[in-house]
Amino acid sequence: MNNRFNLRQSLHWFLLAAAIGLSACSLPTRQHAVPQALSQKAEVVGLPGVRYVVRTEMPEMIQDAMDSMKKEQAYLAAQGQINGNGLPPANFLALSGGGDDGAFGAGLLCGWTASGTRPEFKLVTGISTGALLAPFAFLGSKHDDALRAVYTQTSPKDILEARGVLSAVFNDALADNAPLGRLAEKYVTADMLKEIAAEYAKGRLLLMATTNLDARQAVIWNMTKIAASGQPEALKLFHKIMLASAAIPGAFPPAMIDVEADGKRYQEMHVDGGAMAQVFVYPPSLKLGETAKQQGIVRERHLYVIRNARLDPDWAEVERQTFSIAGRAISSLIQTQGVGDLYKIYTTAQRDGIDYNLAYIPKTFYAPHKEDFDSEYMRKLFQTGYDLAVKGYRWDKVPPGM
Repeated sequence: MNNRFNLRQSLHWFLLAAAIGLSACSLPTRQHAVPQALSQKAEVVGLPGVRYVVRTEMPEMIQDAMDSMKKEQAYLAAQGQINGNGLPPANFLALSGGGDDGAFGAGLLCGWTASGTRPEFKLVTGISTGALLAPFAFLGSKHDDALRAVYTQTSPKDILEARGVLSAVFNDALADNAPLGRLAEKYVTADMLKEIAAEYAKGRLLLMATTNLDARQAVIWNMTKIAASGQPEALKLFHKIMLASAAIPGAFPPAMIDVEADGKRYQEMHVDGGAMAQVFVYPPSLKLGETAKQQGIVRERHLYVIRNARLDPDWAEVERQTFSIAGRAISSLIQTQGVGDLYKIYTTAQRDGIDYNLAYIPKTFYAPHKEDFDSEYMRKLFQTGYDLAVKGYRWDKVPPGM
């Protein structure tokens, strides 16, 4: 009887607190989601054709890939760099998710520059923290100082603002990522978009991925096409996609994207691309090798995958508590999903005749990790990636365990 009374009393006080919280603040709202029947037709308001919904058939993406080849051929011909042997080797870079472990990828890229062997990439892709790295990696070594600053001089306050308990329960996330938005605006400027647009004209591509939570579909964004659009809202959309790709569901607010379909306006909810994949290059349905051969395009292709995570088992004594058990299980799921993505990419690369190269955080690395986006931890991880690359990184040629 006493237990029942305590339970009812606790529930009463919780509901009272919730009612007070609800009366003190307004709940987040949204426009209607795109109806299922129209989800494949939806386009970003004012910027159609800048993204691809990942599905079995993707003719729009294939067409844009072929158009990029033509742009590249025209640019190289104008520079007198095409001879009878065809196009020069193409280098692809895929940057994975990993939160503050993105410091490893940042350090690796900067050390790669210092080694004097870092190539220019025909294609750069990014998911989550990889999406934050991607614009700097795409534009090359002249942006290494900014890359170093972002991953060695930031702290939790530069990434997020914690919300109150009631706000976390009744709002759309545990924390606000407005500080991260301001960081993106500081470094990814209108001038940077002009640089990206100039590279798009040369046939280079920068892609990022988000998850459309309404449709439960992965969406790949052609960031070079957005930059080259010349539309006044391009920079705002660019920032929004970067934040969306890194918006861990429940931890950070989703990005609401205004779209239209059949003449009506709707709103899509986009979150971390890591909800669908930890790293990507291009959908296997593209069949790059076969398509290029049909177009008479013959060239070497080299793929570099930077997995911002450890791949060895991460031992920990788990407390017998709900959140500890659930958190451990989710992190295990993310790690195994990431390994599965590496295998999928490897299989696709083998089919398409692409040289496969993989980097990841070594099992020898250790540093105290007091909190997410711990500055000292990121500095040590950045230095680890840098030191490995400056000496000439020994890329793995197959996924782990193969």
